[in-house]
Amino acid sequence: MSVPLLAEAVTVSGTEKETAVVIFLHGLGDTGHGWADSMMSIRLPYIKYICPHAPRIPVTLNMKMTMPSWFDLMGLSPEAPEDEAGIKRAAENIKAIIDHEVKNGIPSNRIILGGFSQGGALSLYTALTSQQQLAGVIGLSCWLPLHKTFPQAASGSGNKGTPILQCHGEMDPMIPVQFGAMTAEKLKTIVSPQNVTFRSYPGLMHSSCPQQGGKGKIFLDGSIAELGRQFRCFKSVVVEEVSESRCCLE
Repeated sequence: MSVPLLAEAVTVSGTEKETAVVIFLHGLGDTGHGWADSMMSIRLPYIKYICPHAPRIPVTLNMKMTMPSWFDLMGLSPEAPEDEAGIKRAAENIKAIIDHEVKNGIPSNRIILGGFSQGGALSLYTALTSQQQLAGVIGLSCWLPLHKTFPQAASGSGNKGTPILQCHGEMDPMIPVQFGAMTAEKLKTIVSPQNVTFRSYPGLMHSSCPQQGGKGKIFLDGSIAELGRQFRCFKSVVVEEVSESRCCLE
């Protein structure tokens, strides 16, 4: 089966036999290249990392300029209109990547889905509407799209018991940390509340940081290596470069 997003995706292969996969989605206006470089800093030898590129579409929020975007954005507040058709279409494209990896021998419960900003938002929506049970979900500086359709939209989800890690900068001017916290509380009404972890970072704007990378590394250890156990206390700092350049218009 042809999977369009995989054709151009950046892939970081494992150094041993690949028995798990991380799919990570970039933010608005970005590409998968920078995040693939960051994945190198938290890589585990048996994991393949896939960083697809969003299609280029006109974005209402940015005066209809054409840029990489998983779906159209009309605003960044909880009450802003949303591109329902585009969000659902994008989620199906990500589910196609998951299905492809499963068909190639990777069990869905050894796949982590994550993303930054718009990519994190799409990761949350995709996981909550997917029948495939994932190992975990990571959302950096993001929100839950079409939040008013939940919990009903997750009625057939295989991920109500899947660990979700959210990380958010407390000085984020694009997606305020309060929006991230509201998202975490909403998630607790959809999935098992004890499986939702929300971490905020003083002084951090709309970007990632080494501390988030460290938590992502331990999340990988807990969700893939231990498979289904509650992920453990987060520890060492790993990612050293995900700079302000990751802001990319969102």
